[in-house]
Amino acid sequence: MDFEPGASVQNAELPIRVALLGSTGSIGRQTLDVIRQLGGRFRVVCMGAGRDRELLLKQAASLPERPLLLALADEGAASSSSDSGYAILYGEAGMVELAAHPEVDLVVVATTGHAGFAPTLAALEAGKELALANKEALVMAGEIVTGLAQRKGIRIRPIDSEHSAIWQCLVGEPDEPDNRMRGASGSWPCIEELVLTASGGPFRTWDREATARATPQQALNHPTWKMGAKVTIDSASLMNKGLEVIEAHWLFGVPFDRIAVVIHPESIIHSMVRFVDGSAKAQLGIPDMRVPIQYALTHPQRYENQVMPRADWAALGTLHFEAVDVERFRCLSLAFEAGRAGATYPTAMAAADEIAVALFLEGRIRFGDIAGIIESVLNKHGSVAIAKPDIEAIKWADSWARQAALELL
Repeated sequence: MDFEPGASVQNAELPIRVALLGSTGSIGRQTLDVIRQLGGRFRVVCMGAGRDRELLLKQAASLPERPLLLALADEGAASSSSDSGYAILYGEAGMVELAAHPEVDLVVVATTGHAGFAPTLAALEAGKELALANKEALVMAGEIVTGLAQRKGIRIRPIDSEHSAIWQCLVGEPDEPDNRMRGASGSWPCIEELVLTASGGPFRTWDREATARATPQQALNHPTWKMGAKVTIDSASLMNKGLEVIEAHWLFGVPFDRIAVVIHPESIIHSMVRFVDGSAKAQLGIPDMRVPIQYALTHPQRYENQVMPRADWAALGTLHFEAVDVERFRCLSLAFEAGRAGATYPTAMAAADEIAVALFLEGRIRFGDIAGIIESVLNKHGSVAIAKPDIEAIKWADSWARQAALELL
């Protein structure tokens, strides 16, 4: 029997069974909040985290029904406390097993960094519906991930507010006959340009010298969103927006010269689509990640949720837009360059950024050094880049770039 896209979730008997990876992070915690608000429509049957064993166990105990399986990506967490009474797996293999579990209908990948790559592929290989918050999986291996999703007939449901906004703007357009994501091998003839909005982060009004000297505490003070440390630092450097540009390219099949970024300090418009007839659509709302999380879980349905914030349009008044200072926010330009170069450049860029952000948070480099480390790694990568990478080549490029970034230190 042919597989109908979305059949595993939309035709499943309630509750829809969820594997939540990255449950202890910001997106993971908010996903649990959304599931609680949706009553009995969803059941978390598998749950994984990075290294916070105690919080993972606390979350498992708070669920209405005992989860079948837990996992921790950090193998070192195996001996951190006594027996919990739960079945717990460890390491990447454990997270992969959760993603492919036969009792799971929908996998939510809310991990950060390269840790989400293997579980994303495992979920798709197993034919699971996929709600994706992890950026690096598409940045590292967009062609492989979207190609596998298309072969399996699976919709990738983006959780990022920007990609969710674009997705919602495209629903009902004539180029969407099966109401699902296209991916980069498809096409959207109706799209003239995708416009991703960025708040500008904590350093939007700072000069270049002050930005370069910013401390981790200052960089973590995002004016709009409450996120994990890695994503918050990436937002401060606009690398987060650069990663989203590459994701948008793969999710919607739009070339890089038709993807733009604009600063929108209020973060009310989450992204826009301009069409070939000159019209445009935008998705608006008070900044709250629970909104795109719920849309990813329940699509194509919209369920009432009175906890979600409602905008008071008159009180909001004027919305503002600014061009990006690409000299001050060099990371955004580097992401565009890596995306256009293709091959293993995006993999190397994402890996170098992960190392650079960790070094900055440890106080070992300045904020202004993050872009320099990434640029140096990309320049070195030119001699070893692999034009048509498979999974092993991507893993190799990821490891190579991490080592190259550490050697620069």
